Amino acid sequence: MIKIVSVFGTGRAKPGNVDYAIAKQLGRLLAKTGYSIANGGYGGTMEASARGAAEMGGEVIGVTCLAFGRGAANKYVSREVVTRTLNERLDKLIELGDAYVVLAGGTGTLLELAMVWELKNKGFLDGRRPIIILGEYWGRLVEEITAYDPDAPRHLILAKEPIDVIKILKRRRQTPKGLK
Repeated sequence: MIKIVSVFGTGRAKPGNVDYAIAKQLGRLLAKTGYSIANGGYGGTMEASARGAAEMGGEVIGVTCLAFGRGAANKYVSREVVTRTLNERLDKLIELGDAYVVLAGGTGTLLELAMVWELKNKGFLDGRRPIIILGEYWGRLVEEITAYDPDAPRHLILAKEPIDVIKILKRRRQTPKGLK
């Protein structure tokens, strides 16, 4: 069975940057462990995680968006899913994912985190699909929201390093949905 991890992160990271290196390592580890990845399909940590996975022979699903007016997905994507709108793109990334990993990023990544987090909090997203925040970047935000709503982070799992993501996924032993 295929297990897909949707990876959310910045499009601004460049090769040689710490965020790029972390995303590439994550992609390699996910593919090595047998997971396929889905991401936004363009540059930055999307490219890095796709590159890492592709270098290990893993499947990479790039969900791109016509509304951005950009070209095709990066060269490491093995299957591109083209959407018309940003909402459609986010819906597809959520639908594809059996798990979600959130890397450092800007407002787009914040939107992705907020959407999967709210869907989990409201019970609209399968409880077996973990939301894993990799690194400390979102820590302050989680602290602020927790101060306001102590129950809010119950669906978040924090991971310090990419290898911790793999350990979390192995512990979860979730049932994959497979591709639709």
